[in-house]
Amino acid sequence: MVGMTNSLTHGGSSGQAGIETIGVSNGEVRDYFALLKPRVMSLVIVTALTGMVVAQGAIHPVLAFAALLAISVGAGASGCLNMWWDADIDAVMKRTALRPIPAGRITPSEALAFGMTLSVGSVLFLGLIANWLSAGLLAFTIFFYAVVYSMWLKRSTPQNIVIGGAAGAFPPMIGEAAVTGSITIDSVILFAIIFIWTPPHFWALALVKSADYARAGVPMMPNARGADTTRTQILLYTLLLAPVGVLPALFGFGGLAYLAVSVLTGLWMVVLAWRLYRRREGEASVKASWSLFGFSIIYLFALFATLLAEHGLGLYVAVPGFA
Repeated sequence: MVGMTNSLTHGGSSGQAGIETIGVSNGEVRDYFALLKPRVMSLVIVTALTGMVVAQGAIHPVLAFAALLAISVGAGASGCLNMWWDADIDAVMKRTALRPIPAGRITPSEALAFGMTLSVGSVLFLGLIANWLSAGLLAFTIFFYAVVYSMWLKRSTPQNIVIGGAAGAFPPMIGEAAVTGSITIDSVILFAIIFIWTPPHFWALALVKSADYARAGVPMMPNARGADTTRTQILLYTLLLAPVGVLPALFGFGGLAYLAVSVLTGLWMVVLAWRLYRRREGEASVKASWSLFGFSIIYLFALFATLLAEHGLGLYVAVPGFA
């Protein structure tokens, strides 16, 4: 892709600042795909699909696939816009320095054009094949992640990931809206699970990478409020997450299998959070942080995969007294 002459600055201390030079982009297909944050997209696919499957409605399989594709592309577009804005931060953090923009394989203007094109296209496509409620929710999600979180919250408050976590929690609601044209308590509960899960998941990683965030000037909880405060917050959020994770079974759209999985994995999340709270020094603390971070991913995928299996594969067995 041929780069165009463009001076791209964000102003102030926020965002990528600099001047692009004329030349040919070194970006390959895999670089553009990396801009979409594929690991995050995989989570969006699972959670949005779950919202569609548990919805009290029906949709043609082809339209369901197209809607899921649109939601996934919209999520990838917001990730691309996040990378465009955060290129200056990414350049000084070890874990992000090799991303396509700071590594020089894709220019900021190319990333911006790519992200905006995918954003507008995914929203319009979802509105045309499904309904405009789901398209509106997708548009709001992209705006929330790219503007509210990336451009404002991330650099201004240690509560950035708490409030910003809402962006990652919307896909089940978008999925349900795509099928039914409405939002019910079911997808709101799925939203709540992801929303409450985000702080302990991300702060466990931030404890290990606090020096990276400090070097980039990002006020993540560990470097803004201290490691001990972060451990306390992680434990409190995890204690709230465990019972919230059980709610689908209590509201009748999670079956016996889901009840068992949510209780067992929720209890283990609490155990890992307690270990992290107690182990505050040296290698033991680092291992505890990585253990919680790694298992938190398994936890969320286990919950949503179980709901998918129960509803999508016809394995649902109601919890007595809560059907």
